[in-house]
Amino acid sequence: MQGNQRRPWIVGVSGASGTPYAAAVMRGLLDAGEAVDLVVSRAARLTILDETGIAFRDAHWHDDLADWLKSDAGLDRVAYWPAGDMAAGPSSGSYPAKGMAVVPASTASVAGIALGLSKDLVQRSADVTLKERRPLVVVPRETPLTGTTLRHLVRLDDAGAVVLPASPAFYAGASEVQRLVDFVAGKVLDVLGVPHTLFRRWDGTLGGARRAEAAAP
Repeated sequence: MQGNQRRPWIVGVSGASGTPYAAAVMRGLLDAGEAVDLVVSRAARLTILDETGIAFRDAHWHDDLADWLKSDAGLDRVAYWPAGDMAAGPSSGSYPAKGMAVVPASTASVAGIALGLSKDLVQRSADVTLKERRPLVVVPRETPLTGTTLRHLVRLDDAGAVVLPASPAFYAGASEVQRLVDFVAGKVLDVLGVPHTLFRRWDGTLGGARRAEAAAP
């Protein structure tokens, strides 16, 4: 029974602009057959509404998530926890999670995690992930960054988190916004050790991306 225990990846979504990155990470995890626990902060709900027009509601999270991801595939493997539920599973180190990604990570969430404030379930889950020495990926999207935020990011790095700025590369031949988003999501999945095909990997061949694009049907 223990070997069949559900062990999800936790995805925490904070209020920074960049909710398409969270959606791409979610799709990548579900496409790989992984279980996911989703926590959406109160500020993130406003950002999702602003960037997608979708009102993300606790009571209707399944339908709203399907609209956000543009698919209901794999949603039977998703558990949703309200950000104000400090007694939720991910708030405890005994909860069997694999690790966590905070994507996008606002400067407020970066500060809260770095200082151990645990002001909501996103921050608390990240703090638990660190103390249990599980993988934690923090994806800041704000720019420019103040010295205070930079110090908080260094503190997270020192604590064992991976700081992965939402900085897409162009060598993969991306010509559409979604492919740039998928590149960042793919880098998050790389850190978590989850297989994916979200971007073309560098193979040491200059111009390889352009040739691959030209050869595509």
